[in-house]
Amino acid sequence: MKHIDSAPSTPGKFKMEKSPYNNRLRLQSSIAKLTFWSFVFLGLIFVFFFRSSSSPSSLSSPVSSDLSRRSLRTSSYDGPNFEKRVRASSKIRSRNGISVLVTGAAGFVGTHVSAALKRRGDGVLGLDSFNNYYDPSLKKARQALLENSGVYIVEGDINDVALLRKLFDIVPFSHVMHLAAQAGVRYAMENPSSYVHSNIAGLVNLLEVCKSANPQPAIVWASSSSVYGLNTKVPFSERDRTDQPASLYAATKKAGEEIAHTYNHIYGLSLTGLRFFTVYGPWGRPDMAYFFFTKDILKGKSIPIFEAANHGTVARDFTYIDDIVKGCLGALDTAEKSTGSGGKKKGPAQLRVYNLGNTSPVPVSDLVSILERLLKVKAKRMIMKLPRNGDVQFTHANISLAQRELGYKPTTDLQTGLKKFVRWYLSYYVDGKKSSQ
Repeated sequence: MKHIDSAPSTPGKFKMEKSPYNNRLRLQSSIAKLTFWSFVFLGLIFVFFFRSSSSPSSLSSPVSSDLSRRSLRTSSYDGPNFEKRVRASSKIRSRNGISVLVTGAAGFVGTHVSAALKRRGDGVLGLDSFNNYYDPSLKKARQALLENSGVYIVEGDINDVALLRKLFDIVPFSHVMHLAAQAGVRYAMENPSSYVHSNIAGLVNLLEVCKSANPQPAIVWASSSSVYGLNTKVPFSERDRTDQPASLYAATKKAGEEIAHTYNHIYGLSLTGLRFFTVYGPWGRPDMAYFFFTKDILKGKSIPIFEAANHGTVARDFTYIDDIVKGCLGALDTAEKSTGSGGKKKGPAQLRVYNLGNTSPVPVSDLVSILERLLKVKAKRMIMKLPRNGDVQFTHANISLAQRELGYKPTTDLQTGLKKFVRWYLSYYVDGKKSSQ
């Protein structure tokens, strides 16, 4: 309802004139109230931040532990020995090789991509924060593998702009393979700030450094099939709508695609986004279903088999790691040079996005049956409704664009891929006597 003073007068009725004195009193009273509540509001803000920064309990929270990783440690990377290691790792050893900075190099995909690049003679430098989203010892084991093959991984955060600039000062990278990210759909409900920190702020920081580098590198980065969200049209095509994310993780990856478009448009950065579909294989992530299913089946624990409404099947387009690596290398090899210099665009630059999947969705229940045969152990299945935590019922990739433009052709079926994974798992966790997390 409108204030009576602003209501129009009724025709034929007497309209009382307003007193200037009353208006002044009302104005003074309003200013006094506004001033009072402003001070109260500012006081609450001060108390909130003071308690957040000084409270002992906040120091152990997921958000605080995430913030603690942001501290800059660039000064510890000074000196000729550090620069020597960076240059040696980044040295190109093949005739037509490229020099690549791989972020998230100690991660699942990052390890395999880095190793493949090194094998063919490219210069490779890794960067990884070694956070504790899952067992850091697995990341350290991957790091040891890479360092044995000549790939040096710098331990640092992509939000450390000074460190990134230092690396580009030492090596004029021709390409960046950006795989560092906070992964996982369900963890976003526990620690949402980690997704904003890594997937949005981290991407922006990296692009800021790349736009100012001379020469600017071409950038290939990991988006996700999760951007398709609630899309029901199958198979998922790069032309489909991606404005209905089902999780915060998906939303940050979609935001990343929009950010990439912006930096391409304004600064001339060559950018290629890769939408990975459920990657699996040796040295994989322990938070993925195939991984913890294997662990729990061997331990005799029940495993959750989700089903959608009306007993609907939950299926995934499982893609073996070697096929994903081929797609990543294809994207790097076909990436055109960025067109900017000194942060200024000089012409149109390449902007692409591709699905990297297997095109053969498999019900999760079939995945379990394959694991049972490979492990020779019967799984204790626990049928549960698909939770409302960001998981979607199915994923299915249309890869025709990647086939045509990257030469991408997946060759590993789920049975073959899981056999290789189980062989590695038993060797690493059982024969190696490591405690699986």
